[in-house]
Amino acid sequence: MTARPLVSVILSFRNEEQVIPELIARLQAALGPLPVDYELVFVNDDSTDGSRALLEARAKEDPHVKLLNMSRRFGVSECVLAGMKHARGDAMVMMDTDLQDPPELLPEMIAKWQAGADVVYTVRTARAGEPAYKLWLTKWAYRTINAVANTNLPEEAGDFKLLSRRVAGELLKLDEKDPYLRGLVTWLGFKQVPVYYQRQARAKGESHFPIFGSKGPLITFVFGVTSFSVLPMAAFVLVGGAVCAFALLMMMAMVLQAMFGGGPGGLWFMSAMLLFVSGVQLLGIGVLGVYLGRVYNDVRNRPRYIVESTVGIGD
Repeated sequence: MTARPLVSVILSFRNEEQVIPELIARLQAALGPLPVDYELVFVNDDSTDGSRALLEARAKEDPHVKLLNMSRRFGVSECVLAGMKHARGDAMVMMDTDLQDPPELLPEMIAKWQAGADVVYTVRTARAGEPAYKLWLTKWAYRTINAVANTNLPEEAGDFKLLSRRVAGELLKLDEKDPYLRGLVTWLGFKQVPVYYQRQARAKGESHFPIFGSKGPLITFVFGVTSFSVLPMAAFVLVGGAVCAFALLMMMAMVLQAMFGGGPGGLWFMSAMLLFVSGVQLLGIGVLGVYLGRVYNDVRNRPRYIVESTVGIGD
């Protein structure tokens, strides 16, 4: 007899007390009829509501429910990696807790894994409840990353995906700080197949990731670009050369203007040129600073996360 495969669902969350009961019910309804065993590994990113107490009580009643409590807020990617480190599954599913990623998609994802796929990633064909400007920014963020990166990131493929245990093990070996998980999973390779779905609006509560927040889409985009490309730094060599050449031409024009009696307009134009060159320099320094900051985070070699306690998870 062959043992039933174990599927671990990794659920990073912060302050999702309103959503968790429905989420667990839908996960159990989706996974219960399948010929697999499962565990629901919730990773608490320092919630301040009743989420922790709720899950601690559920874990005592239901052996499928596991809980990791982080020592402070570390971020979604770090929590997902902590969950993978403690999970026991033959396959591991990364998904959000806000029910925008439907648990009802899990049977199809598991079937494709059992058919031989190492990674089953989901592609959003529609995104309900999100403003038009965010959809536009997301589309161009994917295109920008693919234009400069050394790996091809599938458009509209987020972090809702299934990984075989082998792929999850390789992902855990990558000791990067500020990990861009959707890019790293693509970079790892192996057999990857898509599943298409329509993303739902958030069930309850509000998003914890405003576009300009410290863990929001804008910062995620910056990490995505700088994780897989040095092109932004290299581009400033070309930009700098072009600006210097243009400035040289302008200086020659100023000399000719002075020789033949030009007006004061040239001085104003020259001032604008100096401001332009200064702006390019500052922008270039900023890009360099982003890369240097990421190197600094890596060389300090601090742990990516610290687990305060666990419930339902053995040694």
